[in-house]
Amino acid sequence: MYTFDELKRLIADYRFDETFDTVVAVANGGIIPAALLNQRLGLDFQVVKVSLRDAGQRPMYDSPRLAAPLAFDPAGRHILLVEDRVKTGASLAFARRLLLDAGAAGVRTFAVNGPADYPLLDVPCFRFPWLL
Repeated sequence: MYTFDELKRLIADYRFDETFDTVVAVANGGIIPAALLNQRLGLDFQVVKVSLRDAGQRPMYDSPRLAAPLAFDPAGRHILLVEDRVKTGASLAFARRLLLDAGAAGVRTFAVNGPADYPLLDVPCFRFPWLL
């Protein structure tokens, strides 16, 4: 298991090969890692609330849904879309498509654990140290 300090260090040391102007967290899980990334990158910070699974990680719907309207205009932005865990990739793909359809200039993905454009880790049985 990774400690919070170990994950903070890994996130602080992570290098991207492109630049972004906005960090967007997939809520709720992506908020903490997105905030940690944004502390380092110092970009505009936004949230997209996507609903698919309940707190126990059981699917609530057949496909992801937008749980709240976007509170920002993604048009023209180069976005780093952040999620905590990627299992099937459905929520991340849904959020990416939503942002691109709303005019984002580009959307790249970051996941603490699982497949993404920028994966931090890809390990089985990962537990997030910030979960209560």
